[in-house]
Amino acid sequence: MSNISGIAASSGIAIAKVYKLAVPELTFEKTTIDNPEAEIERLNQALEISKNELEVIKENARKSLGDEHAEIFSAHLLVLSDPEMINPIQDKINTEKVNAEAALEDTANMFIDMFKAMDNEYMRERAADIQDVTKRVMAHLLNVTFPDPALIDEEVVIVAEDLTPSDTAQLNKNFVKGFTTNIGGRTSHSAIMARSLEIPAVVGTKSITSDAKKDDLIIVDGIDGDVIINPTEEEITTYKKKQEDFEKQKEIWAQLKDEPTVSADNHHVELVANIGTPDDVAGVINNGGEGVGLYRTEFLYMGKSELPTEDEQFEAYKSVLEQMGDKPVVVRTLDIGGDKELNYLDLPKEMNPFLGFRAIRLCLERDDIFRTQLRALLRASAYGNLKIMFPMIATLDEFRQAKALLLEEKDNLKNDGVDVSDEIEIGIMVEIPSTAVIARQFAKEVDFFSIGTNDLIQYTMAADRMNERVSYLYQPYHPAILNLVNNVIEAAHAEGKWAGMCGEMAGDSIAIPILLGLGLDEFSMSATSILPARTQIKDLSKEELASFKDQLLSMNTADEVEQFIRENTNQ
Repeated sequence: MSNISGIAASSGIAIAKVYKLAVPELTFEKTTIDNPEAEIERLNQALEISKNELEVIKENARKSLGDEHAEIFSAHLLVLSDPEMINPIQDKINTEKVNAEAALEDTANMFIDMFKAMDNEYMRERAADIQDVTKRVMAHLLNVTFPDPALIDEEVVIVAEDLTPSDTAQLNKNFVKGFTTNIGGRTSHSAIMARSLEIPAVVGTKSITSDAKKDDLIIVDGIDGDVIINPTEEEITTYKKKQEDFEKQKEIWAQLKDEPTVSADNHHVELVANIGTPDDVAGVINNGGEGVGLYRTEFLYMGKSELPTEDEQFEAYKSVLEQMGDKPVVVRTLDIGGDKELNYLDLPKEMNPFLGFRAIRLCLERDDIFRTQLRALLRASAYGNLKIMFPMIATLDEFRQAKALLLEEKDNLKNDGVDVSDEIEIGIMVEIPSTAVIARQFAKEVDFFSIGTNDLIQYTMAADRMNERVSYLYQPYHPAILNLVNNVIEAAHAEGKWAGMCGEMAGDSIAIPILLGLGLDEFSMSATSILPARTQIKDLSKEELASFKDQLLSMNTADEVEQFIRENTNQ
C-alpha cells in the first residue's frame, strides 16, 4: 500500500484495477538507404494511416465531447499535412539518404525543441501536438501497434506518464473509471476533457507509473488529489463511502437545476456558463445555467485553413441563441492572439504576444474580419437575447471605435431589410488594470462589464500563470485584485449597469462569498460548476458578507483573505 499526492484535476472517486497506458517501444537504428523514393513512399503511407486514424478519433471526440474538443485533432491533422513539417522530412531522406524513422525523429525533435523554448503557452502546447502525432507515425513506420484506449472493455483506472488528447478522446467512461498521470495540471488538455466526461482524475503525481503495477487495485480521489495503491480493506470502505457521499451530493445539486440562484437572505444573482461551441449548450441547460456569460467565438476560427464565412458564423450564433430561448447569451467578439493563433492570418511573431497585437486591437486594424463577425451576430440577434462584449479593451477610444463599427453594420443591415434586435446590450471585458482603474468613466458608456480575471490577475501581478516559477503570484484573493474588482462593480452600479465575471475566479468556492459580498451580479463558470455554486450561495448571507467588505479590501495578503473567508463562511 502507498499513498501519492497530486493535483485534483476532475472531481469524483474511482476504485478499479490499474491499466497502464504506455507508448510502445519505438527504438530504431539509423540506416543509410539506397532508394529514397521507396522510403518516402513508406513515410507517406504511415502519414496516410495516421490521418485516417485521427479522422476517426476526431469524429468520436465530436460525438462524446463536442466540437470544441474535437478541434484538437484538427490541429493534429494540420501537422500531418503541413508542408513546413513534412517537406523537411522528405528532404532529409533525399539528401542524407537516411531511413524515414531517422528523418522523422530528427525533424520532429527540431520543431519540438523550438516550440518548447517559446514563451507563448499556445506555441508550447503545439510541441505536445507534434510529439503526439510523431509517435503515431513512428509506430506505423515500425509496424508497432499504437495504444488504443477505445478497446478497453473492463472497469479500470488508467495510469500513464501523461494522456495525450487522442488518448483521452477515446476513453469510454463506462469502463474507464478514472485516470492518474505523472505530469500535467488543471489546465492541460487531458484535465479539461476529463471534466467534460466527468471522469475522476489526479495529475502531476510525478511517480505513479513507477509506483503502480498492472492489475494493482487503485483509488483515485479527484476531490482532494490523492492516489492510493493497493489500499487496505478499511481504506476501500472509507473511499466507497466518500464515493457514495459525492454521488449523493450531485443528486442534491441536481435538485436545484431549475431553481433561481438566491442567497440565504433572498438576494438573487445569475449563474451562467462559459462555452466554446453550440454543442456546449446542452451542458449549460442540463446543469441549470441561467444563461451564457461567455461564448468564446474564436473556436469558430481555429482548426481551419481559412476564415469562417458570415453565414457559418450566423448559423453558430443563431443555434446558441435559439437553444437558450429568452435567457441571456453574452458573446465575446474574436479574441485571437496571445495564446491563440490563426496560421492562415500570417500575423507577425511577437516577443510578448499576451501584451501585443491581439483581440480588439487586431479586430480594429482588420475591420474586414471584424465587420463579418459583427454582421453575423447582428443577424442572429433576432433569434434570442444577445449581448455583445469586446475583449482586451484598454482605452475608451477602442470601445467607441468598436461600438461605432457595430452600429454602422446594424444600420447597413436594417437598410437592406434584415431583421435586427434593438435590445442588444454592448459591454466590455475588464481584463486590463487600466480599464479597472477608470471603470467609472467606462461605466457611463458601456451597458455592462464582464471581468476576465484570468488576464486581469496576471497583468496586475506581472506574473504569467503558466510559468511554474512565478505561479505563486497568481493570487485571485490578493487585496489588489479584490480592490480592482470592487472598483468595477461599484462603477457599474453607480451608473445603473450590471457587472459580471467570466474568469476562473467566478467558480472558485473561496472567491464566491467574496464576490457575493462585493455585489457581483453575474457569475460565469464551467457548466459543471454551476450547481455546486448555487448550493453554496443558497447558504450564504449577502448582507453579512457585504459587512466584511471594507475589512477584506484593507487586508495585506491573499492568505489573510482566504483564512478570513474560511473562518467566517465554513468553507
